[in-house]
Amino acid sequence: MAWKNDTYIKEFILLGLSSDPYLQNILFVIFLVTYLVILLANSLIILATVVDHSLHTPMYFFLINLSFVDICYSTSTIPRMLRDLLSAKKTISFEECVAQMYISLALGMTECIILAVMAYDRYIAIWIPLHYTTIIDATTCIKIATATWICGFLFAIFHVTLTWSVDLCGHNTINHFVCEVLGVLSIGCGNVTLVEFVIFVVGVLILVIPVSFIIITYIKIIRAILKISTLAGRKKAFSTCGSHIIVVTLFYGSAMATYMKPRSESSPDIDKHFAIFYLIVTPLLNPLVYTLRNKEVKSALKLCWLKQWKRDHMTIQYPHRS
Repeated sequence: MAWKNDTYIKEFILLGLSSDPYLQNILFVIFLVTYLVILLANSLIILATVVDHSLHTPMYFFLINLSFVDICYSTSTIPRMLRDLLSAKKTISFEECVAQMYISLALGMTECIILAVMAYDRYIAIWIPLHYTTIIDATTCIKIATATWICGFLFAIFHVTLTWSVDLCGHNTINHFVCEVLGVLSIGCGNVTLVEFVIFVVGVLILVIPVSFIIITYIKIIRAILKISTLAGRKKAFSTCGSHIIVVTLFYGSAMATYMKPRSESSPDIDKHFAIFYLIVTPLLNPLVYTLRNKEVKSALKLCWLKQWKRDHMTIQYPHRS
């Protein structure tokens, strides 16, 4: 593992997105603002859902999980990326590289499964609404969420272990802005056939099967929506489902374009740009497109703000006396 002639590789050099200092400064501002929006938007969703009891439903329970995953997912890569954009020497220790790869991969796999679970939840709610509360009850939600997180982190252990079993032959320059599986494999000099096969199998399990399930689910959902008698009801259902489809297309599309193609067709420069979509853009769009445009969430956020304003107003009117 990362050895050559008994010489241990202690650190890696990440080439990043650009070597132009001016462009790096621009990218730093863009990704810093993006990261802050991701943290704020997803935190607001979690806060609103926890505070407003009317949002204590399975749909918003899974949205909390998605928001929490997005916060952790972006935090596993963006802060390090921001530091490198301001650094002349973009080095990362071997241990930190392994940890970053595992955490980001585990969270990414978890998000893949959560998006499929959310599609199933919407399918039950729209297709068989009378049985929704009995099929998706609180206990079932907790079990599904727990299984989702466990699967993501277990798959990642297997994936990362195989990746680091590849002989790097002393190479330590990775053409990427994070420590990703394909970035490390690109500098490997040994036989990576087994690892490529595992990547393909895991890609089928984590990407192809969930996205196929989502497509089938949404075909059935659209059929159910078309049966809704009122125009307002159809518009609301299409709005919710349409937002989910946008996020799913960006996330799964970019991930599949990166991980489901042969190594011979892989280009590090192209892979880096695809990675921006599933590592940064999707965590940004999840709250902005799928949730914050939802009237119920907007009402909950407004309620939280009014409660805080009243609390602050009362504190000003009746200050604490010692």
